[in-house]
Amino acid sequence: MSGIFPILLVTHIVLAVALFLPSFLLPFTFRSRRRGGLGSPGSSAGPATRALLWLQSNGTLVIGAGVALTGAGLVAVLGTQVLGQPWLMAALVLYAANLCVAFFIQRPGLRRLLGLGVGASEQDQERWRSLARRQRYVSYAMAAAIGVIGFLMSTKPSL
Repeated sequence: MSGIFPILLVTHIVLAVALFLPSFLLPFTFRSRRRGGLGSPGSSAGPATRALLWLQSNGTLVIGAGVALTGAGLVAVLGTQVLGQPWLMAALVLYAANLCVAFFIQRPGLRRLLGLGVGASEQDQERWRSLARRQRYVSYAMAAAIGVIGFLMSTKPSL
């Protein structure tokens, strides 16, 4: 059973990061583009942006289920005593908070960015830039939380 541990761990990490990837990266893909081409999700978006948009709208449930299943598999392999570790509880709380930010703040904000029309006034363009900047700041906070989670999972400090 311990031979499956590395496969479960790598799969769990990849899926956990993939769950955040669209919410984390999309604001930065909008940075290099100007408002003109983002009126509809597929209009002039590049392949990476289209893939992130597809993943965000279609893959979230499947990836989330994969994270839960691989996490349960890791607990089964390591034993339930791992659930009593303070570093794991802190990391899980941060992960849950990050998921809430991604779902309730980042996703609606990205939809507003996409929903702004192509032919817009200077005031609308400034509103778009402000919203895009705010979304990038949220992405920075999400990246910091992911870094703290990675630190907790790697070092397993005694809290």
